[in-house]
Amino acid sequence: MEKMIESILLCTAVTVISYLIGLKVFKRYQKPWLNPLYTVTVFIISMISLFHLKMDDYTSGSEVFSLLLGTATVSLAVPLYKHIKLIKRYLLVILLAVLSGTITGVATVVFLTKLLHVNREIMITLIPKSVTAPIALSISQSVGASSSLTLMFVLFSGILSLTIGPSMLKYARIKSGIAKGLALGTSAQAIGAKRAFEWGELEGAMGSIAMITAAIIMSVFAPLILYIY
Repeated sequence: MEKMIESILLCTAVTVISYLIGLKVFKRYQKPWLNPLYTVTVFIISMISLFHLKMDDYTSGSEVFSLLLGTATVSLAVPLYKHIKLIKRYLLVILLAVLSGTITGVATVVFLTKLLHVNREIMITLIPKSVTAPIALSISQSVGASSSLTLMFVLFSGILSLTIGPSMLKYARIKSGIAKGLALGTSAQAIGAKRAFEWGELEGAMGSIAMITAAIIMSVFAPLILYIY
């Protein structure tokens, strides 16, 4: 019992310390690719190696964070309720934009994996990459894909979208707050929605709604897509 408590405390300390370090680094340099979502992962892996922790021990000792992740997933309903009037006003725009973005992402994965002769296991692992991590992991587990690889692809997709997305929107001279928010929320998930809030409340609201809508669309259609292919 004492050993289990020590393991939980150590794993919690590793996670919290890694997060604080990652947050400090991000605040100091303000670079998209230094987002705590990514740097914290690197710090955690480094500390696990430093303390010679086994991954099974870390996973079991950090279950509290898995519980909080589920709670965070449920809290995604809050922006929907808060901006219900905005959703009703731009409902058709939201659905068409997010649906087209999500379908394009999935179609690109299927096309490239077929073109490069990548096996089916990698393809089904890549398909949920365009939605927020909790939903992507849930979809990945339900279809028998590798959760670890799915999470890696989600993180890579998010940081890539966050790094080049704002520049592409600026280069394309897209000034609509609705379009900018939907684009980042659909492509870069939670961190994209957060970035959109820096542009304004309208952009941030649209980013949050796009992230949630993309997750719903993917949850409904992912099993069908996998069945077809």
